[in-house]
Amino acid sequence: MRRSYVRALSAVGLAAALVAVAGCQDAGSDTEAGGDGKCGGKIAIYGAFTGPNAGLVLPSLNGAKLAVKQHNEKNPNCKVELKEFDTTGDPTQATPVANQVAQDQSFTSVIGGHFSGETKATMATYEAAGLVMVSPSATAAELTTAGNKSFHRVVGNDATQGTAAVTYLNNVLKPTKVFVIDDGQPYGAGIIAEVKKGLGAKVVAEDKVQTEQTNFDATISKIKSSGADVIAYGGYTNEAAPLLKQARAAGITAKFLGFDGLYDPGFPAGAGAGAEGAIVTCPCLPATEAGGTFAADYEKEYGEAPGSYGAEGYDGAVVLLEGYAAGKSTRKELLEWVDAYDKPGVSKHVKFDANGDVDKSKVVIWAYEIKGGQIVPKEEIKLS
Repeated sequence: MRRSYVRALSAVGLAAALVAVAGCQDAGSDTEAGGDGKCGGKIAIYGAFTGPNAGLVLPSLNGAKLAVKQHNEKNPNCKVELKEFDTTGDPTQATPVANQVAQDQSFTSVIGGHFSGETKATMATYEAAGLVMVSPSATAAELTTAGNKSFHRVVGNDATQGTAAVTYLNNVLKPTKVFVIDDGQPYGAGIIAEVKKGLGAKVVAEDKVQTEQTNFDATISKIKSSGADVIAYGGYTNEAAPLLKQARAAGITAKFLGFDGLYDPGFPAGAGAGAEGAIVTCPCLPATEAGGTFAADYEKEYGEAPGSYGAEGYDGAVVLLEGYAAGKSTRKELLEWVDAYDKPGVSKHVKFDANGDVDKSKVVIWAYEIKGGQIVPKEEIKLS
């Protein structure tokens, strides 16, 4: 479309258009960025905004939307557009989204992915396009070990969360025998690998489930045979909720510990009474612990307290928004901005190492408990 239009312009028309554009770019009084007069831009955000695991992601999406709204209200001449792409968390749906965004030069930064699998599937595409990625919740350790220069995350990785979970298991749940389960995906398998490494001989048996699986009789039989007094599960709500519900119905009373993939209202809702007392760890803050006026602003905007990764979604957006406000308008400039970012956020102080991980000294891990069908903060797990 653009090429045909340019060819159709007469020499006089083209010259006039170029003068008009130059005049517009020189009008620094119309922006808050100065310099070349450019300010604002377009961010793509992608993740599971619908589907069985959306409850884990929507608070983060809402946090990002809140940050953009506040930015645009404060900077009317430097507005940023946030374009949502729903992948349902599926890597096969995230891949065409990445191709579309990478090829559309109007996009200059990306928030996401929210799940590790979709992130792993799209990182190379965004890197090849020079698009910076800031993830609020993709935690698989492997995402920052392969040398990708575009990916950054504002949360601790699963090596850290796995270590914290082992500490909690040993010091609080005090198991003698642990049965571990994962869903075979990068996130679930990765964090269970960390738990197995930390628990050693306490892990007496293990199993894998499949995505979209609904009947767990075989796994339940293995749990019974193992004599485990604790179950550790790595994966998402869609499989964890029916598994736990069926396990309780089969008479299994072992304590249950999951990870941030289960910090989702759909988990206690789906597991019902069987979820009562279950523990969920997360490298995300309770709403009451977030800095500034974030929690109050979020509740005013959406009529409810922020859930999982709400504060982290806000921080991920702010990192980029401050770059736009500073006059960074190209993919290259925004990547450099994020690489050098070093400021306090509402979830933690945000600064990235050379691999894209947030400063490990600022990472916090919390244990949450299912009580009365709600996910409530229990305690921070102190990292040594």
